[in-house]
Amino acid sequence: MKSWKSGNCEGLIVDYRQRTLRNQVECTGIGLHSGEKTNMIIRPAASNTGIRFVRSDLPGRPKIKAQFDQVVDTMLATTLGHNGCRVSTVEHLMAAFYGLGIDNAVVEVDGPEVPIMDGSSAPFVFLIKSAGIREQNSPKKFIVIKKRFELKDGNRSVCLKPSKELKITYLIDFPHPMLRKQEYVLHFSGREFVREISRARTFGFLKDIQMMKENGLAQGGSLDNAIVLDDFKILNADGLRFRDEFVRHKILDFIGDLSLIGSPVIGHFVIKKSGHFLNHQMLNNLIKEKKCWKVVSFKTPEDCAEIQLKLPAFGSLDAMPA
Repeated sequence: MKSWKSGNCEGLIVDYRQRTLRNQVECTGIGLHSGEKTNMIIRPAASNTGIRFVRSDLPGRPKIKAQFDQVVDTMLATTLGHNGCRVSTVEHLMAAFYGLGIDNAVVEVDGPEVPIMDGSSAPFVFLIKSAGIREQNSPKKFIVIKKRFELKDGNRSVCLKPSKELKITYLIDFPHPMLRKQEYVLHFSGREFVREISRARTFGFLKDIQMMKENGLAQGGSLDNAIVLDDFKILNADGLRFRDEFVRHKILDFIGDLSLIGSPVIGHFVIKKSGHFLNHQMLNNLIKEKKCWKVVSFKTPEDCAEIQLKLPAFGSLDAMPA
């Protein structure tokens, strides 16, 4: 990664090359919905591999590419599937890859679900940074938004506008005294993702969790990996990590889902009360609207000067401050 100066990009670090891990790294955890113990290994991968999941516990070690057209379920989590093989709850890990600019990796899991860890992306960020990040020779491909695009579903919506940077404005509004009308604006960079978004945990309502457990879901859920609310308050003894942790986690989920488009996006997302289902409907519909976007890449950092854009700064290849 090199710094350079040119026009309105003066002083910026331009992360235009693909990235992978320097070394493999592994962890063990519990699946949020399955409740099963899962071992996960993340390995470096060659340029243009993308992110691929491998079910190491199944005959033939079947592979699933992490892309939007491989999404087979969005109920309570994002599930990828191919030829009957599935891996669920991928969004927090995928958000960590996107936030740190990781384009290529192979993720081996010996169960049906990525470990939930503490309910955020922070443990995955730690793992990736512990393994180290390596820049590769091939250029990244960026999806640049050219025209306004919007998808609505009742009072929920995802609107995408042209912008010189990746910006996410997110609004939530739940019928609960602690979750009414939270809004957060993220000017995306690796540093901002790590500091402001990655630590935000998933959340749920006690009455819903009890019902899910009775129906065989949320078997691994606990106060150690989720924020749980009753009708009036938070049940976690240690409280919140951020005053507006709820909307920050929704942005984390959105980034994880957005990563399945396969390239960093440069545009402004304005999101109101969306979830995994609408996020993936948006990706499917956006890709079909070819007039709304274009793909660009750069052979040298100086190429950026030819277009007036602020490429995402994913951060140093050395460890970033948490």
